[in-house]
Amino acid sequence: MAHTLAPYLEVIRTTLNAALCLQNYPSQVVERQSRPEIEFKDTAAVILKPLTIARDENERCLIEPSVNSVRISIKVRQSDDTEKMLCRKFASFFTQRAEHFVVLRRKPVEGYDISFLITNTHLEEMVKERIVDFIIEFMEDVDKEIKDLKIALNTRLRAAAAAYMSQFSQRG
Repeated sequence: MAHTLAPYLEVIRTTLNAALCLQNYPSQVVERQSRPEIEFKDTAAVILKPLTIARDENERCLIEPSVNSVRISIKVRQSDDTEKMLCRKFASFFTQRAEHFVVLRRKPVEGYDISFLITNTHLEEMVKERIVDFIIEFMEDVDKEIKDLKIALNTRLRAAAAAYMSQFSQRG
């Protein structure tokens, strides 16, 4: 983990540990249903203030807690058009497979690349610390994978450009 990334991820870890104290809360609108309050916003009294943790203006995490659910949205750093395209493809890859990642949302929150939704039922079935570890590792890995993909893409483009240009140098 990079030295500049460690404090950012540690603050997110601490905030998630505090926000993931969820309990069952039946809907006040629909009888006999318990649905994520942060998604439907039926009862304003049970929705807490959203927290934005930013490393800089291009990389941030939005944590929206409520009594029975927490929505975590991640904006991945994208410094150029290549990284924007790679991040869009990477996010698309994961959202198409959202059913395999129980806590991943199919559609991210506006302005963010990837969103997770954790409900009280997820915490009943899974260990809270492991969910937090998964999200932190996911954030580390996405950043690392995009950088690795960019390096591999640039290497392939350089090799293709060299092969293309070698055709012209052989003619002369």
